[in-house]
Amino acid sequence: MDLRLAGHRALVTGSSSGIGATIAETLAEEGCDVLVHGRNAGAAAAVAEQVAARGVRAEVVLGDLTEPGVAEEVARTACDFGAGILVNNAGPFAEHDWETSRPSDWRAAFEGNVLPTVRVSQTLLPSLRAAGWGRVITIGSRAVRTPLPNMVTYSAAKAAVVNMTTSLARHLAGTGVTANCVSPGVIVSPSMFRMLQERAADDEDGADRGAGAAGGPDEADIVAAYAPNPVGRLGRPEDIASAVAYLASPRADYVNGIELRVDGGITGTP
Repeated sequence: MDLRLAGHRALVTGSSSGIGATIAETLAEEGCDVLVHGRNAGAAAAVAEQVAARGVRAEVVLGDLTEPGVAEEVARTACDFGAGILVNNAGPFAEHDWETSRPSDWRAAFEGNVLPTVRVSQTLLPSLRAAGWGRVITIGSRAVRTPLPNMVTYSAAKAAVVNMTTSLARHLAGTGVTANCVSPGVIVSPSMFRMLQERAADDEDGADRGAGAAGGPDEADIVAAYAPNPVGRLGRPEDIASAVAYLASPRADYVNGIELRVDGGITGTP
C-alpha cells in the first residue's frame, strides 16, 4: 500500500538509534524526507546516511531536549526544514520503585519524557496550523495501562504523554492537524535482549529452560517469563515504525486522538 508520504517531511526526535532510527528509516522508505535528531553527532549522521540512501532528503539536528531552549531550537530547525510531521520519540527510562524513588527521580522522568514533547510540539504547531495539515505522533508505553512496578516514574510520565496527546487532538480540532500516540510493548534491542537474557538466566528455573543460540534462554522462554503476550514474541522496532508511518500518512486522516497499543496483546494479559 502506498502511504502517500512522498514529498512530506518529518522530524523524529531521538532518532539517532533504536526505535527512533527505525522510524526515520521507515518514513524514508515511504518517500518522506527526515530530519534526524540526537545528541551524538556521529550516531545521528550514520542514521541520516541510511535515510538518504532511500533516495530522500536527510538532515541532522543535535541537542539535549532537556536543556533550556534546546527543544525550541530543534523545533525551529524543523520549521525551516519544512516538517509537517512530528514524531516525539525521545524519552529516557530508568528503573525506580515506590520504595526507592526520590522526588528527583520523578522530576527527571517528567523532564525527560513530558516537557520536551510539550516544548517541541508547541513551537512547531503554528507552522502546521498555517499549512492546514500536519501530524503529531507521540510514543507512549504499554506501562501506561499496566504500570511497571520497577519503573513507576517512567510509567507515570508516559501516562501523562498519552493524556496530553488526546488533549492536543481536541485542541487542534478543525485545523487539519491530528495528534495520536503509539504505545510499544516490550521491544527488543541489543541491550534489552541482553538484560532479559541475564534475568532469565538468573531465574531459579533457568536451568530447566531451553537454550538459545548463545547458550542462554531463547526468546520464547524470555517472553513466557517476563513478557507474556498472545502473539508469543518480543516486539521489534519495525512493529512500532510501521504503526507510526501509517499514522503519519494522509491515509490516517480520520484517525485522531487515539492511543494505538503495539504490544502483542500484553496489556490486560494476566
